[in-house]
Amino acid sequence: MKIAESWLRDWIDPDLDTAALTEKLTMAGLEVDGVHIEGLGLDGVVIGEVLEVGKHPNADRLSVCRVSTGSGEPVEVVCGAPNVVAGMKSPFAQPGVKLPNGLKLRKSKIRGVVSNGMLCSAAELGLGDDSDGIVDLPADAPVGEALTAYLGLPDGIIDVDLTPNRGDCFSMLGVARDLAALTGTPLSMPAIEVVPASIDDVQPVETPLPAGCPSFAGRVVRNIDRSARTPLWMTERLRRAGLRPIHPVVDITNYVMLEFGQPLHGYDYAKLRGTIRPRPASAGEKLVLLDEKEIELHDDTLVIADDSGVIGLAGIMGGLGTAVTDETVDVFFEAAFWPPVFMAGQARSYGLHTDASLRFERGVDPQGQVRAVERATALLIEIAGGEAGPLSHVLNADELPQRRAVVLRRERLARLLGVEIDGDVVGGILQRLGLRAETVESGWAATPPSYRFDINLEVDLIEEVARIYGYDGIPQTTAVAETPVARIGESEVDFDRVTQTLIARDYQEVVNYSFVDKDIDAALTGRPSAFELSNPISSEMSVMRGSMWPGLVTSAAANAARQQERIRLFEIGRTFHGSLDSHQEVHRVAGLAAGPALPEQWGSKARSLDFFDIKADVSALLELAGEGCRHAYEPLEHPALQTGQSARILRDGVEVGVLGKLHPSLSKRLDIKRDVYLFEINADLALVARVPAAVPVSRFPAIRRDIAVVVDEKISVAEIVDAVASTAPALIRDVKIFDIYQGPGIEAGLKSIALGLILQETSRTLTDFDADTVTTSAVRKLQQDFAAELRD
Repeated sequence: MKIAESWLRDWIDPDLDTAALTEKLTMAGLEVDGVHIEGLGLDGVVIGEVLEVGKHPNADRLSVCRVSTGSGEPVEVVCGAPNVVAGMKSPFAQPGVKLPNGLKLRKSKIRGVVSNGMLCSAAELGLGDDSDGIVDLPADAPVGEALTAYLGLPDGIIDVDLTPNRGDCFSMLGVARDLAALTGTPLSMPAIEVVPASIDDVQPVETPLPAGCPSFAGRVVRNIDRSARTPLWMTERLRRAGLRPIHPVVDITNYVMLEFGQPLHGYDYAKLRGTIRPRPASAGEKLVLLDEKEIELHDDTLVIADDSGVIGLAGIMGGLGTAVTDETVDVFFEAAFWPPVFMAGQARSYGLHTDASLRFERGVDPQGQVRAVERATALLIEIAGGEAGPLSHVLNADELPQRRAVVLRRERLARLLGVEIDGDVVGGILQRLGLRAETVESGWAATPPSYRFDINLEVDLIEEVARIYGYDGIPQTTAVAETPVARIGESEVDFDRVTQTLIARDYQEVVNYSFVDKDIDAALTGRPSAFELSNPISSEMSVMRGSMWPGLVTSAAANAARQQERIRLFEIGRTFHGSLDSHQEVHRVAGLAAGPALPEQWGSKARSLDFFDIKADVSALLELAGEGCRHAYEPLEHPALQTGQSARILRDGVEVGVLGKLHPSLSKRLDIKRDVYLFEINADLALVARVPAAVPVSRFPAIRRDIAVVVDEKISVAEIVDAVASTAPALIRDVKIFDIYQGPGIEAGLKSIALGLILQETSRTLTDFDADTVTTSAVRKLQQDFAAELRD
């Protein structure tokens, strides 16, 4: 919110310069983003009067003007503004003046005519963005007076970044109230006098939904002067606050909103039909707004309607059909209280964001409607004349927010702030903030004023005391606490090691939301999620993930769409299982790989990634748990993976994860035009290390015996290795697979597997007889279990 310092000082004028004032506001929680000083560099710019306007002899779009500067003879000025006319008054910059935009004026010849200065636009003076014409000053502006003196410049424009809980500070009154509490300077509000009724006209109002509109104030004003224009003092204050002048009625409603934080609306009274009724919209109703945009209304939106239909979006924007125009002579002012619970998100649902909706969503003073209408009426009569009817106020007091007392304990205040503040000081702070504070045994019972929606808990009161007392007045203390060293067991595999391992294998870590698309999650897990959000941010974030894969495949699809050929991604996080009544969170490590197996290079031929590449990556992870852990892979049927290229990961017979190739139908659905391989492991089960046990190294040599057998191609290598190792576990130290062959010489459906048996004893040297006995037992075992044939 932009605040003109000169306007603020009309309300409260503490003995602080601009820098100290903004520092005080920031330290009190009203953070100042910046201060812009308007009117600097305008020395030498005076008010000039255009006496005559003639056409330029050599240019169709230029005019030659005679301008009076209030001293000496009128000067001749060449002007290109389309709005220049004889008799108008406008800022005049004399030769030698350097304008805020950097332009230094000098006497010059323009298309053969000498120009002795320049009539200025607002943009050239740094007083706005309007560059379509020169500034048109009021007819009573004194010719020759310095523009800065006439406009009250320089003036600081303070840009305050208000937090959502401080809706009460979206006004001059709100900021001034806080300053008064901070500095002790008295507040000087404009006098609000009751405007006596001079006519009997009253606009009938009914509130069929009292909870949606507990307070509705209005007044009819007839016979205003259509030729009246908003005075300069008001248009300047509006401009410095970031609002452009439109029409006296509209400008007054904006001005009162900036003063008191209460949005108002002015209707052309002649366009209203029958009784006004704030009510919920009916589905399918339409409304053309003031910005000429037609919208279709939702049935959860509050609207203002009369007998002709909807005439405005409550608390957001009025309708074009009842808007005031230059022909308006009768006006109806409306100021209502729309509770935040009815306003939250309504403007955004229509793609709108207005000054009114901003205030109503955060909460306006439910006691301020009558005051706003009285102020607007007085200003309109002062500016445009007219006759006021009686002020009507439809009040449903039972539906207004009820403010309850909040207890602030002395002990709690001292403990949280770390400083003992005198009780009289605390009581004074609460009273300066407008709270009704009573002393109780434990501290104070404070009832917030109607405009403070943000004070509901004890901690809210503590925050108020702290910011008014001054954070710089609270001493800095160093907390002392025991910090025992956490125990790290040998059985824990740190996630940093997991991360380093995968990065070393060319993966990149991603961090995805725990909320994922419902359909994608169901497709990748094979079951619907029990954790569906009732109000998701978007449909792509509607359930809590049951697998890490939805985030990974979505990230992979985004990378593939951006021409990334080789994709390696991993994520460490939690997945969510069970039901709402009994849920479980599981730590998981998941990865995805797609594209070439190796980066493009000359040292090896290019090939696509396959199942065994990602299996090697998983094995590297599982090895972090140390030796002694038996890992195995078994074929798996999984709804998200392609049959024949998927496996469950077992550790000592317990499933700890899955890996495989993403099913082609899912790849097509996600628009990934390449093979995608995935893995996911349960970190709590798979990455628990075994405590190492010392084993003596044998002093005796090892013996190796090689055999080759032909078996059915459906038999896994792991089954072969397990069978051979079981024949003589005391002597067989390792079984190595050094060749797998299918092709000429081997029947279709069969495969040849070559094994190396490493034999060793710890107490003696093995003989050839020992080795031959073990080899014979291994071959017999393979023949019995798998119908293997020994290959020559």
